Amino acid sequence: MNSSAHLPVLLDEVLTGLSIRADGFYVDCTFGRGGHCLPILERLGPSGRLLALDKDPDAVNSTEAKKLSEDPRFILVHDSYAGLLGQAERLGARGRIAGVLMDLGVSSPQLDEGERGFSFLREGPLDMRMDTSRGETAAQWLATVNEAELVRVLKDYGEERFARRIARAIVAARPIETTRQLAALIEKAVPLREKHKHPATRSFQAIRIAVNRELEELEQALAQTLEVLAPGGRLAVISFHSLEDRIVKHFIREQERGKPTPARLPLLNEHKPTFRHVGKPIMAGEEELRANIRARSAVLRLAERV
Repeated sequence: MNSSAHLPVLLDEVLTGLSIRADGFYVDCTFGRGGHCLPILERLGPSGRLLALDKDPDAVNSTEAKKLSEDPRFILVHDSYAGLLGQAERLGARGRIAGVLMDLGVSSPQLDEGERGFSFLREGPLDMRMDTSRGETAAQWLATVNEAELVRVLKDYGEERFARRIARAIVAARPIETTRQLAALIEKAVPLREKHKHPATRSFQAIRIAVNRELEELEQALAQTLEVLAPGGRLAVISFHSLEDRIVKHFIREQERGKPTPARLPLLNEHKPTFRHVGKPIMAGEEELRANIRARSAVLRLAERV
């Protein structure tokens, strides 16, 4: 990964989609290294506020975080995006947020650092935790997970067609302590090769998602936007694989359809939408792709609270 990978993805589209007001209160649920935060702050006036969350201690303690924290309009908290509602309540901002941004998945700095254990291309301990201050590492999880559950995770979270072969090989070789050890094991277990794709790509994704409970936390955070966004407030979500994007798409669609009125009430067939789509899904254009390879799989979906 080169330095271009640290550029914020779909930045102009996010800023336009959030329709930033100078006096608005905004939330970036995935601070990373502040790539989206700084341009948002530049558009806020003296009464505007920006709350940023990140479960990664390295992000919260980064040079970028310390610099941005000098701005009194900026608040950074070590928390998952599943803590969105609690943090909004703590700040007295429940129902008053003008925009929420979620830039999902693993960040470029996490991939770049071998000791974090996210990349099969770099040797390091098999950690994969986004929050290194708590929880089970990937090595610890793999040491105890039963084969049937491992097959399910590889299939559901990695869409891995050779899930059974890989799970069998992992269970037989335990304990597995390093990224290269796991990658080599998967490479040996997979009988076919995809062009331009390492055989361990899907399995590393699946194990990372399981260890960090990413999809469960995404569903929790999306549900919480119903409570924190003000009427007219915008939701912007950048996904990097189909599992995330499917959850976001279904959430917005279900909220747009609304919920039926309870049968005991007069208007039996009335549906009350809580969100509406804003435009179509957005992907990076050719110019951005040339500058930032990370944007190649990004999909931005926008919705407005109604």
